[in-house]
Amino acid sequence: MLDTLIVGATVVDGTGTPPFRGDVGLRDGRIVGIDEPGAIDEPAASRIEADGLMVCPGFVDPHTHYDAQLLWDGSASPSGEHGVTTVVGGNCSFGLAPLDPSDATYTRRLLAKVEGMPDQALAAGADWSWDSFDAYLSRFEGALSVNAAFLVGHSTLRRLELGSEANDRAATPAELDRLRSRLAAALAEGALGLSLDVSDFHSDGDDRPVPARGADVAELLALCQTVGEHPGTTLEGIFAGASTGFDQAEAELVASLSAAAGRPLNWNLLVVDAAAPERIDAHLLPSRLARERGGRVVALTMPTIVPMNMSFGTYCALNLLPGWGDVLNLPVPERTAALADPSVRQRMQAAATGDLGMFTRLVDFGGYRIGDTFSDANLGLGGRRVDAIAAERGVGVFDCLVDIVLADELRTVLWPSPTDDDDVSWAMRQQLWRDPDVLVGGSDAGAHLDRMCGGPYPARFLADALRGRQLVAIEEAVRMLSDAPARLFGFEGRGRLVAGAHADLVLFDPATIDSGPVHLVDDLPGGFPRLHARPVGIERVMVGGVTTQRAGRATGATPARVLRSGRDTTTVSTR
Repeated sequence: MLDTLIVGATVVDGTGTPPFRGDVGLRDGRIVGIDEPGAIDEPAASRIEADGLMVCPGFVDPHTHYDAQLLWDGSASPSGEHGVTTVVGGNCSFGLAPLDPSDATYTRRLLAKVEGMPDQALAAGADWSWDSFDAYLSRFEGALSVNAAFLVGHSTLRRLELGSEANDRAATPAELDRLRSRLAAALAEGALGLSLDVSDFHSDGDDRPVPARGADVAELLALCQTVGEHPGTTLEGIFAGASTGFDQAEAELVASLSAAAGRPLNWNLLVVDAAAPERIDAHLLPSRLARERGGRVVALTMPTIVPMNMSFGTYCALNLLPGWGDVLNLPVPERTAALADPSVRQRMQAAATGDLGMFTRLVDFGGYRIGDTFSDANLGLGGRRVDAIAAERGVGVFDCLVDIVLADELRTVLWPSPTDDDDVSWAMRQQLWRDPDVLVGGSDAGAHLDRMCGGPYPARFLADALRGRQLVAIEEAVRMLSDAPARLFGFEGRGRLVAGAHADLVLFDPATIDSGPVHLVDDLPGGFPRLHARPVGIERVMVGGVTTQRAGRATGATPARVLRSGRDTTTVSTR
């Protein structure tokens, strides 16, 4: 007997095959048959009438930071609500294991600074008492409604072995041996691979470079070689070239890291902008070099415009603008005084010019829309553009913006206008999606919790494919969200609706699927806020044949698996 029979659905199987009408039979967490309507005559314990609905594989998000949130929210909200059934965590060198519990405070402060997770919520959401990678993974067994795989973070690894010196120096030969041994142990316990930070972007809670930035090239290559000694593993990294494009030397390094491991390496994030089309070739240079050397480098890119706000009061991407960090990293009283100084404003405005790579979109100050405000002086400004307000006041747009922020004691929520939401940029994306070294994904879900909301991208992308720009057919959009990332990571039996595959699937209404508006909810541990968006038109999400989401609401079922390398993954060839 079948556990479940899905009847009369339009099947989009993830392989790129055009949709077809069919029934889908499930048993023991697997797909046991897909056939024409009425052709599966085996009795079923439950029957799902799916006329008018599409059924497709669950989506795989290749770049999340759910490492902490899953400890208190096994549904990975909002990603799980939008059809994501598998997430990859531990990215950008910031995994949570292996961990010396005495470093828990340091790790939480780093995550609060770099990834925008409230320190108090992190402390309240878990006891932070695990040590080994296996002990960390074991926290999730039987507690998840999305499958989850986790990378070892290079910063995490270096902090464990080098302590406070990890931020500033390379490892000695003896320390490198211990780093390789620690990494090997974590991989043997099921870590998916290694994540790196070879950039100048990130600093920790003490404003020092994150530990990964202390490594030299010899260490990077040695650790990548260790990854390659374990089956079913992969690499991920964030690099300086992610912003403005890779120069030759950095591209050579990235290609060499993949080749040293014999494993794919994905990096985050390729931002497409018609104002700088020349950056695309520079972004894809590591991929071209890797192909020549027996490696594979894959650029992640988002298929939607992610809602993202900014603030002068809390750490965000504005802190990363050249010449701004020394002001925005000051304590609030000193920051407020600096922003009131005309000479400081002039210097900041002068620094925010030219090609700033992925940050260029943040310096169209007149295009910002005012979000939430907190002072009488700013009443009625919500929803208005800064350039319109500046024109009324007879002042420059940057001065107007800073005046508004100061009146709110830096708490004003600011929504930048996307500069890459034009026809030419979308045409560039459409072309890029055809490149085998470009992968859709990079939501950062689980991070920057009150600043951005990337988790709903699958529903938004399908809505666009079905009823919006229609840049790709629905079967290709589904393949890009499910099978393509599953193949990159070697997730066995996931990403396709075929007999024998895990029964991770999404049932949705093609006429309505979408994401609702982004809004703040105060549901983090301790009542802290985050951005959230409800799904539209997603009728059911199933993991291992069990319904985990019904009409956008979690059922409380936790059938998902912790995906361990070598057990749940196969080795992906780079050739």
